[in-house]
Amino acid sequence: MGDLMAAPVYLLWFVAKEDEENDDGLLIGVYQSESSAKAAIERLRTKPGFADYPEGFQIHTRDLDCDSWSEGFFKTDV
Repeated sequence: MGDLMAAPVYLLWFVAKEDEENDDGLLIGVYQSESSAKAAIERLRTKPGFADYPEGFQIHTRDLDCDSWSEGFFKTDV
C-alpha cells in the first residue's frame, strides 16, 4: 500500500468569553466535515448557556493518525 494522506476531522469546541483564559472549553463533538460542525452550531446556538455566548463556538481541524502535541510540556504551579 502507498502512503495514505491523513483524513481531516473537525472538532467543535465551545468556550464562553470569560473562560478563555482558563482553558475551560467544552468539546462538543468531532465531525467528518466542516459543514457538519457548522450544522451542529446551528442546532445548539439557541440552547441554554450557548445562547448567552453566540461567539463561543470554535471549529478546529485535526488530521487522524497524526500527533497534535509532540513537543512535551512543562507543568507550572499557579
